[in-house]
Amino acid sequence: MRWSPERSLAAFTVPGAAVLAAALALAAPQNDRLWDSLNRTLPAPADPRVVVVGIDAASLRDYGRIGSWPRDLYSQALRTLNEAGVSAIGVNVLLSDPAVGDDRLRAVFSRPNVVLATAPGDPDLPPRPGWTSPTGVSALNISSDGVVRHFQTAYPAQDAGLVPSFARQVAVAAGRSVPLDDTPRLLRYRSPDPQHLPAMSFRDVVNGNVRYGDLQGKVVILGLTADGLGGPAVRDISGQDVPAVQMQARAVSSLLDAPFVQLHWSVLLLLGVACAVGAVLARGLWGFALAALPLALAVPLWLENVLLPGTTLSLCAIVGTALVMAERWWNLRNLGMRDPLTGFGNRVAFTRAVEQRWQGRQDRPLGLVLVDLSGFRKVNDAYGRAAGDDLLRDLSARIGQHRRRGDLLFRWGPDEFAVLLDNAGPQELASITQRIQASLDELSFRDVPLRASVGAARTGPEIGSPTELVEAASRSRYRVKYQRLQRG
Repeated sequence: MRWSPERSLAAFTVPGAAVLAAALALAAPQNDRLWDSLNRTLPAPADPRVVVVGIDAASLRDYGRIGSWPRDLYSQALRTLNEAGVSAIGVNVLLSDPAVGDDRLRAVFSRPNVVLATAPGDPDLPPRPGWTSPTGVSALNISSDGVVRHFQTAYPAQDAGLVPSFARQVAVAAGRSVPLDDTPRLLRYRSPDPQHLPAMSFRDVVNGNVRYGDLQGKVVILGLTADGLGGPAVRDISGQDVPAVQMQARAVSSLLDAPFVQLHWSVLLLLGVACAVGAVLARGLWGFALAALPLALAVPLWLENVLLPGTTLSLCAIVGTALVMAERWWNLRNLGMRDPLTGFGNRVAFTRAVEQRWQGRQDRPLGLVLVDLSGFRKVNDAYGRAAGDDLLRDLSARIGQHRRRGDLLFRWGPDEFAVLLDNAGPQELASITQRIQASLDELSFRDVPLRASVGAARTGPEIGSPTELVEAASRSRYRVKYQRLQRG
């Protein structure tokens, strides 16, 4: 196979792309911005299974601040909801302070389909007379930019291991089996339902002014929705402030739906490496097409509830493409200094190498070996240029076998080669010259007679410039060539 500078770097770019892609895949397994865009662009429809009962401004005007309410209001509201035939009720109001009337809530707060919210860090309510309903931590995962994108089915608590979240407990009360784990889950964005209000009024539920048909079989989340009255609000991916009870309702809906599947880290690592290496091997604009492919695949996979980190995989392909661009820049930079057939440097490269090393010749003497091949043109004439190329590759391989660490190889002319020796002593220079000559004496090509002449010179007091070093090596080569001709 013909040598080319471009292919010579594949041994570095392919493993380099694999390592960089693996590091990128492990460092960025989440693509929150991409998933935000998909969540907004392809929202889930409004969930008719979940109903929010909001403690709105009208309810607060009628009953005053939540902390001063008679607890019987909750009893009346839950009694109405149970009579309507709801499947589960989540009370997202913190009832952590004991109050008069707690004992009268025993009946409604002891039902298995009623879930009570607790504050983070306080997983269990203070003892209440006979309250046995399940409890859950009312918490949401707020990102560093203040947006709620994820939630969990359990949160770690000091000396208590994992405690269930409020949304998980409500989903369980509604009949869904949900495991306890602290892995963040993506919160589905829901498009508003123009046919219904975002929440029923708590006041209407207390007074029984609701249609039971709107509640039968539904999951009800009860919480504060009033604006500007201390009600907890968080920001969703659309940038709007949303009451926390609405976000809890979305979390419950997410648990009632089929869960999103996130790729295992090993699968993501393999895909990232495949994208990067594929971009290196594809080369050119195909690398950019490969970078666009994961982003395009993220859409249909999202519709199938699979979270593909398309941005990360696209960046892996871009890394591979960038290495291809760097490789081509390097090749272009060195194109004028390298022989594409043998991989040796050309005469321009030889001139630069000698100039760079010339100043240190006192401490590290330079040696120069020149090789001339007689009969090369006859091979080209008799068997064609391809045969001549094969001969030159064979010759360069034989010369390269005698190269030491620090030595440089050059193609001096069509059938001439040079070896620039680093820190060459007289005996070492003679030994290398003899070994190269012996190796090339065995060179042959079919019926064409070939003869290689090898000459050498070394820097010393009599050599004052690189030109004089080349002339001395050339004279040595001509002497060898003449002597071999005289011997027949």
